[in-house]
Amino acid sequence: MSSSVSRLQATLIGLTAVLMWSTLGLFGAASGNVPPFLLNALCFGISGAAATIWLAMRPGGLALLRQPLKVWAFGTAGLFGFHFFYFTAIRNAPPVDANLINYTWPLLIVVFSALLPGERLRIHHVIGTLLGLGGAALLVTKGEGLSLDPAYALGYLAAVCSCLFWSSYSVLSRRLGAVPTQAVAGFCLATSALSIVAHLALEETVWPADAGEWLAVLGLAAFPVGLAFFVWDIGVKRGDIQVLGAGAYAAPLLSTLLLIAFGFGAFTVIIGLACLMITLGAIIAAKDMIFRRRSAERTVAEAPLGE
Repeated sequence: MSSSVSRLQATLIGLTAVLMWSTLGLFGAASGNVPPFLLNALCFGISGAAATIWLAMRPGGLALLRQPLKVWAFGTAGLFGFHFFYFTAIRNAPPVDANLINYTWPLLIVVFSALLPGERLRIHHVIGTLLGLGGAALLVTKGEGLSLDPAYALGYLAAVCSCLFWSSYSVLSRRLGAVPTQAVAGFCLATSALSIVAHLALEETVWPADAGEWLAVLGLAAFPVGLAFFVWDIGVKRGDIQVLGAGAYAAPLLSTLLLIAFGFGAFTVIIGLACLMITLGAIIAAKDMIFRRRSAERTVAEAPLGE
C-alpha cells in the first residue's frame, strides 16, 4: 500500500492522522460515559474488523496478515501499550499533568529519529518541535503551569511510559518498512482483545446510552481510532519523520478549536498564542521539505521548452 508513494506524499498522508486525532476530544465527549478500555475495545474492534473484511474482499488480502510473531508483538505492544499506560496515567494523576507529560511523544519521535539509518537530525527540527511542545503546554495547562505532586508518582510514571511506547513504536516502524500497512488491521484486533481483558479487570461496564453516543463510537472507530493508524504507518515508514513529529502538535490545537467551534469552550489569548507557536514550529521543522519543493518547482518552471 505504501511502497509506491514518494517521501513528500507519505509525509502528507501521515499528517492526515494528526487531523483525525484532533477529533478525539469531540467524539470522545459525545460518546457519553463509556469507560476508556471498553471504548478502546469497541473502537479498535470495529476498525480492525472493517479493515479485515476489506482485505478479505481482495485476492490475497488476508495473506498480508500472516506476519512473524515478533511483528505481531511489536504492533500490538505499540497500540495497546500506549493506550494502557495513557489511561493508567489519567486515572492516577491530574489529567493536565498526565496529558502534558504524554505530549512529549512528538518531541521524542524527532530526537529518536536521529538513530535511524539515512536520517539526520538538524537544529531546525529540534527548534520547531520545542515550539510545538511549548504551544501544547499552553493548551493543556492554560498557562497555569504544573503541580507535579509526588503523591501522583504512579500516574506520572505511566505517562512517561505512554509517550515512550508511542514514540518508540513510531520510530521503530521505519525498521519494519517491509511489513505491509494492511497488517495494522491485525494489530487493531489484538489491541481490542487486550482492551476487553483490561476492561473486565479494571472497569464497570457502561454501554453507549443512545444512537447519538453509538454514532460517536463509530466516528472514533472510523477515523482517530481507525484509519489514523493506517495512514500514520505509511507516514512513519516512508515520509519525513521529523516533520511528522513536529506536525503532531497540531492535534491538541485542532482538537481545542473543534471543541470551541461546537460550543464546548471559548477562544482565549492563550489559545491564540499556542496556535502561533505550534504553526510556527511546524513551518520551521518542515523548512527542508517546503524549500526543496519550491526549488524543484522553480527548476521545472525555468527549464527550456522541449526539455
